[in-house]
Amino acid sequence: MLNLRSIDALLELAFAEDIGIGDITTEATVPPSQQGVGTIVAKSGGVVAGLPVAARVFDTLDATLIFRAFVNDGDKVVAGAPLAEVRGSAKTILIGERTALNFLQRLSGIATLTAQFVNAVSGYDVNIVDTRKTAAGWRAVQKYAVRVGGGHNHRFGLFDGVLIKDNHIVAAGGIANAVREARESVPHTGKIEVEVETAAQVDEALKAGADILLLDNMSLELMRRVVEQIDGRAVTEASGGITLERVREVAATGVNLISVGALTHSAMPLDMSLTLTLEM
Repeated sequence: MLNLRSIDALLELAFAEDIGIGDITTEATVPPSQQGVGTIVAKSGGVVAGLPVAARVFDTLDATLIFRAFVNDGDKVVAGAPLAEVRGSAKTILIGERTALNFLQRLSGIATLTAQFVNAVSGYDVNIVDTRKTAAGWRAVQKYAVRVGGGHNHRFGLFDGVLIKDNHIVAAGGIANAVREARESVPHTGKIEVEVETAAQVDEALKAGADILLLDNMSLELMRRVVEQIDGRAVTEASGGITLERVREVAATGVNLISVGALTHSAMPLDMSLTLTLEM
């Protein structure tokens, strides 16, 4: 689920950026009393995500508008499929059109790419997870879109999960020191994840008591050997250079998680349009 109240500040920023002091074109050309129906249509196929956000956009601008979705988030649609309609003031529909489509197109693109990765590893006991590589302010909605596409969320921010990376290891004076300090600082319920690049670092992290090992930019052969070396003593996460072409081979190594930054930083928006028809 997506907490729509949590994105209201983001919507206000979007309105301020796009509408500013007012839509001078719409104000000049559309009569205030004109009613209409805006129909949102998919121009390319994919997985839909963001319909509640689009509805929130129109409701925030004008609570009298009626938004009706024809499909649900998570549905796979083909080009030409009607996704939703918004009915009411033609002026407000046109003012909110771009903001609503921006969210809907980008979130659907993320859900579509995520579904492709999930389908690519079908048959393996592995989860596709996202990263913190999101647009500023968009993290909640982008991670929501990953879930819609069948993926899973990694930590939301720096505050809700310990991930000791290479620079932390350097600053702490080694893996053992970093894990020990983290263990003393976080609640007993917290998990500690450590980034490792070699078999020797895997041994060091296991001895230090790491719960999760992030296998960073490993070759497939090294990844296989390391998974055998770990032998279930820690959760394993493959990361770095994960592509659609390579992800199934990575899944075959036996890792538990595969994190893919591209889900949120490289997904192409799903093409959509809104067509207005007038009501007399």
